[in-house]
Amino acid sequence: MIAVVIFDLDDTLYDEIEYCRSGFAAVAEFLANMRDAPPCDRIFAALWGQFTAGNHTRTFNVALDELAMGCDDKRVLELVRVYRDHVPKITLPEDSRGILVELSTKYTLALLTDGFLPAQRLKVQGLGIEDYFQSIVYTEELGRECWKPSPAGFEKIMQDLNARAENIVYIADNEKKDFIAPNRLGFSTVELVRPARIHTSSSHESDSAAQHITHQISQLPAIIEQL
Repeated sequence: MIAVVIFDLDDTLYDEIEYCRSGFAAVAEFLANMRDAPPCDRIFAALWGQFTAGNHTRTFNVALDELAMGCDDKRVLELVRVYRDHVPKITLPEDSRGILVELSTKYTLALLTDGFLPAQRLKVQGLGIEDYFQSIVYTEELGRECWKPSPAGFEKIMQDLNARAENIVYIADNEKKDFIAPNRLGFSTVELVRPARIHTSSSHESDSAAQHITHQISQLPAIIEQL
């Protein structure tokens, strides 16, 4: 019987693309304050155009070259800092909030998320979800080597909540990394497929696929009840 429900954060409880949009807007505003810079909306359009076209690794370099602003390694690091440290303008979807409220009356909830601090903390604060969870594990605090697919974060939650693997379900979105460790630990796993999710690649890694898949967060209570 399931007693503990662990959620992933990005593209599970909300659409991560909204965080990305917020981050690039913060970077555009920062750059627009520089001398002889283009207008903020033009900078944002260049950044967003690169990102939505699939350039997720050299977004700043290419966009700033396009704007004739110049971009060296020092500037890239500065913009990465602005992006990660900005206070995000993101909102928890009503269906996600409703599910957290419903599940919290029946199960112990936990949150496990990879990513850079303080960005992940700021996301959680921006969404206003801290109070739903008995345990929140930011794997960055355990060390970069503890990011998924490492089992370290999952094991910490088990220790924090004194929970057994067979009584835990993990809900996440990214087949490339999310389900390997919990599957091997003996958790139940559910992939939640949000329409706007960023990571869509499948994996051929052993144990990478979730045991259950849903396209609607509203279906989670029924799925968990049957586990």
